[in-house]
Amino acid sequence: MNTNEASPIICIGGSNVDRKFYLNQQIIQGTSNPVSSSSSVGGVARNIAENLGRLGGNVKLITAGGNDAAWKEIAQASSPFMDLDFAAQYENQSTGNYTAVLDERGDLSVAFADMDIFDDITPELLQRNQAILQQAACIVADLNCPAETIDFLCSFTAQEAIPLVVIPVSAPKMDRLPRSLSSVSWLIVNKDETETFLNIDIQTDQDWKESVKKWLDSGVENVVVTNGSEGAMAGAQSGETGHYQAVETPDIIDVTGAGDSFCSAVIHAWLQKQPLDAIIQSGMVNAHKTILSNETVRTDLSFNQLAEDVQRINASGNH
Repeated sequence: MNTNEASPIICIGGSNVDRKFYLNQQIIQGTSNPVSSSSSVGGVARNIAENLGRLGGNVKLITAGGNDAAWKEIAQASSPFMDLDFAAQYENQSTGNYTAVLDERGDLSVAFADMDIFDDITPELLQRNQAILQQAACIVADLNCPAETIDFLCSFTAQEAIPLVVIPVSAPKMDRLPRSLSSVSWLIVNKDETETFLNIDIQTDQDWKESVKKWLDSGVENVVVTNGSEGAMAGAQSGETGHYQAVETPDIIDVTGAGDSFCSAVIHAWLQKQPLDAIIQSGMVNAHKTILSNETVRTDLSFNQLAEDVQRINASGNH
């Protein structure tokens, strides 16, 4: 390994193409409907990798894709910010894709998710890339990975003393998370996912605080339970627990990617060895700035830009 190069941050999980079709009028079944459309690249692990790459990290993405036009689209958009050499491509399989049909009011009418390819992010794929995994400064895995892959990563990172960050994708995929999380350095999870996994109902701030304690009881070192505009509750094994307000964002442009940008800035600030307050604040600011842009990953993001954004928001007292 080139000693001049920082140890890589390795992101493992989903990369897909998101397509949106906007209906011009009420949908009519059984015939063709006029729409306008847009396409962008996404996937939790991929979005986090792009954020971290823009922040100056040496990032590698391990994902699975087909040998098709959608993969070319992902590779073209992603390669300036991350190394894709360890991504596996499979013939005769389609790259992950998500298609949403939005009605004339902009609400979701129906969506289609073709994500079977992520079942190919297997422990065997990771074992083939063990040499690079051993060099990681940290490993970030999303729950698009099958349960056995998450299990493999938990034992591998514990054995190699590599920090592991786990990012859930949705409440239905929470069953991929092991019950013991003692090898997880960071778990960044939302209210719905927490309620699903812990089988609880979070209605009050006290419930929310209790949920952090329950997560810590499962062995995870640091946990953040986010709840949209209500902010986040964070806790660490070191005993700190606190509520952090979201940055006020009256003019929301697009919330797509806000969660991924929050996670990325948290990981970035933590790798910079910042204290818990600064880590969560960094995440809040990056999410706020992402919501103010049309892009899933904001294109003005850089190491200096984020530091400046945090400073400006702290100075304005808007947090």
